[in-house]
Amino acid sequence: MDDSGAAEGRIAFRGFETWYRVAGDGEEPGKLPLLTLHGGPGACSDYLEPFEALAGTGRRVIRYDQLGCGKSGIAGRPHDPEMWTVELFVEEVDAVRDALGLDRVHVLGQSWGGMLAMEYALTQPDGLGGLIIESSPASIPLWVAEANRLREDLPPDVQGALLEHEEKGTTDSPEYEAAMQIFYDRHVCRVKPTPEPFRRTIECLLANPEVYYYMNGPSEFHVIGTIKDWDITDRLGEIRLPTLVMSGRYDEATSKIAQAVAEGIPEARWELFENSSHTCHLEEPERALQVVADFLSEVEARD
Repeated sequence: MDDSGAAEGRIAFRGFETWYRVAGDGEEPGKLPLLTLHGGPGACSDYLEPFEALAGTGRRVIRYDQLGCGKSGIAGRPHDPEMWTVELFVEEVDAVRDALGLDRVHVLGQSWGGMLAMEYALTQPDGLGGLIIESSPASIPLWVAEANRLREDLPPDVQGALLEHEEKGTTDSPEYEAAMQIFYDRHVCRVKPTPEPFRRTIECLLANPEVYYYMNGPSEFHVIGTIKDWDITDRLGEIRLPTLVMSGRYDEATSKIAQAVAEGIPEARWELFENSSHTCHLEEPERALQVVADFLSEVEARD
């Protein structure tokens, strides 16, 4: 238990440990806890901290660092990089639910976390209430196509730097990272200075980038990792849950991407945040939290 009253712990998983944090003491009658899934793949959950405020609506809010990420890192311990699969992280969701007794739960996923949430929902697990998908694609090929469309609007010298280092295989160079930062400032988080939870999350990723590099690749539009062909668009109709899709006007998960998810899931509705990019819960926090709280209440009122 830390000084905020949130409880932290670790769950045994695949011979390693998954770190988690629970805000709130329990559920009021008729309420369900909220389990949040962070992005990356390979980031950590720090930037999802604002959602802990929803514990004030009478529910626990749980976040955890996925295996290989943040406080669940396994750097320096023997492992096979090929363990990093979508299936591993779907299995981890179940492990967290089982360990924490989350028999009935809402699930919120942001970016890669939303991809994971949709994959998890496709396994038809028992006890899911509502699904919240924030800035997530159902298709990596579409994600890459849209990212490259946004990239074409960057200044020519920035585009040139990106292309040069991708062709040379020097995407770890400071020049490439500086060019990527210009894209991030437009389409990932437009708030300056960078919100503290988001800064910590970027530091997590940079400190241990194995999962990100293995599954994604060096950047948002140079996806050469194992998820490069991932596409569940034609399966979205199998997700039979009340679903809230959230995205920002300037989001790298563009309106075309969000619309594909919202139209594919039968019970989905889409909320567009006009002053946000990829992290509307950091860029328009009050509205984002209210939209999520209202959605959860609507779903619970049906029960």
